[in-house]
Amino acid sequence: MEDNNNQVTRKCHQKGNNGFRTDRVFVRKFESADYPDVERIFIDGLMEMVPDTAFRGLKHHPESLLLYAAMTIVCFIATKSFLLTCSVPLAVLCARCYYSRRVALGYLERAKLTDMGDMEGHYMKTPDSCLWVAVLEGSVVGVVAARALWGEAGTVELHRMSVDRRCRQRGVGVALGRKVLQYAADRGYLSVVLGTTAYSPAAHQLYQTLGFRCVGVTKGYATPGVSRSVPEQLFYWVSHHHYRKDMTVHNTNTHSQQ
Repeated sequence: MEDNNNQVTRKCHQKGNNGFRTDRVFVRKFESADYPDVERIFIDGLMEMVPDTAFRGLKHHPESLLLYAAMTIVCFIATKSFLLTCSVPLAVLCARCYYSRRVALGYLERAKLTDMGDMEGHYMKTPDSCLWVAVLEGSVVGVVAARALWGEAGTVELHRMSVDRRCRQRGVGVALGRKVLQYAADRGYLSVVLGTTAYSPAAHQLYQTLGFRCVGVTKGYATPGVSRSVPEQLFYWVSHHHYRKDMTVHNTNTHSQQ
């Protein structure tokens, strides 16, 4: 496993002036042999969301900062101890990290019971859905899925996009995103949508590069796997960004075409 990891790392360092060379990334349909790599990439990407939510996300929620400031003031009034008062911010950060990780693990277990537990059945054998992997010189470095949205005719969702953390160059994400857009155009879909709770500017820049526009933000989004207990509501609070790209269709392909 270590040799494979080193091999992938060396390949990812072969890049041009602007990062990953898109023309070296080959995007193909998922095969059953890809499962271990896809699972690893998905889990790594999910766990990277823990510090993103716990720390970077904090500055995007002033209401949480005000609440934590009030907790600090109350601690000082109640204890008159500078030591205990100074420990409150550290305790808050630890709690945010703990509950972010707890929610991520809950989300992972839920995903394994649904599509990530049977990728071939959910995406490759189901009409109006597909799963692709990005390959660089024989190594899987990214994954993305597309699925039709029930109840919203003419719309397909870009789903489960994740790129190997050692190859986190924009070219991989762009190649995967363009594959979904091509899939939507070939099948005559009117729009492509996606949702994300990521706070990383690079993630949002990628979606905008692909032509998506943010059409709304849901604050206090209930992530699948969250229990909505009082501690989780205090220390886990995320915003869900909704993106949409309207397609310009120049053909008469139907949704049943490959």
